[in-house]
Amino acid sequence: MISAVSVAYSRRAQEYIDLFGTMSAVHPSDRQLVATWAGGIDGQVIDAGCGPGQWTNFLAGLGLAARGVDQVPEFIERARHEYPHLRFDVGTLESLDCGTGTLGGVLSWYSLIHHEPDTIRVPLAEFHRALAPGGTLLVGFFEGPVVEQFDHAVIPAYRWPVEALNTQLQAVGFEVVESHVRKTAGQRPQAALVARRVDRR
Repeated sequence: MISAVSVAYSRRAQEYIDLFGTMSAVHPSDRQLVATWAGGIDGQVIDAGCGPGQWTNFLAGLGLAARGVDQVPEFIERARHEYPHLRFDVGTLESLDCGTGTLGGVLSWYSLIHHEPDTIRVPLAEFHRALAPGGTLLVGFFEGPVVEQFDHAVIPAYRWPVEALNTQLQAVGFEVVESHVRKTAGQRPQAALVARRVDRR
């Protein structure tokens, strides 16, 4: 089933690629945060919601066995063209193509922003399933004082308080080990959480 998010991004794929499809569009602090997180990973990494593939290539450049997955075929086509040495698959965050406990890391960089609050645990639980014990997830998202929808340029999205998303992560078996918030004048507040898979008892 093709989602409304996939359809919306497909319609504006080239515009998105032109604006955000290279690492030159990335804030320096985000680049440093992802690089630092990547330095602690042991094993394979999936860039979940990889878009045009620039972050997957960035992770591979740091020496990680990284591959990307996205539900937008136009993004995957572009990623395969730009980075033919890497693997990219069309797929969803709710069903990653990997065995249970086989990943060292999952990057979900603003790829959960369109998930509604009552469904966000589905991809989070899938990330938990895919990660090996001790593996880590890095989630980037829009931060706000309450969980609320806002008018994103492509399709409505959600902002989250750090503690609220922390609660969702804990509910599926993660332990949040780092939180970061960046507020820049003229931009929506940004946040990121690093969470480690812990086994439920």
